[in-house]
Amino acid sequence: MLLYTIQIPIAKSLGLDRDSRYLDITVKSGDKAFAPTWKMVMGSKQDRITDEEYASQYTELMRQSYKTNTQRWNEVLNLDEVILACYCKADSFCHRYLLKDILVKCGAEYVGEIKKLDDICP
Repeated sequence: MLLYTIQIPIAKSLGLDRDSRYLDITVKSGDKAFAPTWKMVMGSKQDRITDEEYASQYTELMRQSYKTNTQRWNEVLNLDEVILACYCKADSFCHRYLLKDILVKCGAEYVGEIKKLDDICP
């Protein structure tokens, strides 16, 4: 699987939010198998948890998700291409990069962050 990451406003501006490869992983509107919890998101936004604590919690959450959502994980892992999307700024601490690292360990090939259409459609 080829794996991309993108910020949702950029995805929307490029029309990629309607692309079959697009996977919203936000807590509000995303696929719950891959989304963090509200407690984690607010804890991070309000500086009540560190990036390291968030990463640890998210990794554990994804381990549990794999156990309870194995079919969904396998569906995603069997896709040819996936674009992980959330609202965090590119190249900042973000769960889309944490999930990217997990999926790479599962065999995905990370292609990069999409910032313009040429990043995915040369």
